[in-house]
Amino acid sequence: MAFLSKAYFDFFDELESNNNKEWFDAHRAEYENNVKQPFKELTTFLIEEISRFDDTVTRDVSKCIFRINKDVRFSKDKSPYKLNMAAVFGENGKKTEKPSYYIHIGNKELFIGGGMYAVSKEDLNKIRQEIFYNSGEFTAVLNKAEFKKYFGEIQGEKNKIVPEEYREFLKKQPYIANKQFYTGAVFSREEVVAEGFEQKVIDCFKAVKPLNDFLLEAILD
Repeated sequence: MAFLSKAYFDFFDELESNNNKEWFDAHRAEYENNVKQPFKELTTFLIEEISRFDDTVTRDVSKCIFRINKDVRFSKDKSPYKLNMAAVFGENGKKTEKPSYYIHIGNKELFIGGGMYAVSKEDLNKIRQEIFYNSGEFTAVLNKAEFKKYFGEIQGEKNKIVPEEYREFLKKQPYIANKQFYTGAVFSREEVVAEGFEQKVIDCFKAVKPLNDFLLEAILD
């Protein structure tokens, strides 16, 4: 079954032009019925499926889904609502600091991925060391057919200057300069509302799991 429908995207299209509390309150029923509840059902389904191959993810749906309300305290854009729904699947849901899985479905950005987006300085040092000493294993992860099919490469910001001990290695493995290690597979609206989209999401998550495993092993050492 398709969890999300055209009405899901219609809501966000209208919200983009009417991003204020008055409009949102007047259309709250549409949000609840066409966006919030269907996305929660999709998230619940995904948790159960992910748990079949990764038992570290929390089963608490409420910990996984981000609120639609924006934190505008430090933003120039004071519009109060996001134009997407998103969820993180990991040990502590959206507060997970370890490798995890991510889904982001909005009116313009639609992608599925995983890895690590926010990496502490301590974890970054450990990951770089793991890549350096186990470069063959790391390369094998990136060369897996399913990883290449869905993601192609690792994304994320890079340091312009890497520690001296890695500068020669940088020529061999550019990812040693990364500050983030995440992936994203982009989908269309048509794919999201079509039958079988949830299986595509699971396939993406399975494809990114070897990278998650590599990163987790690095930070736990």
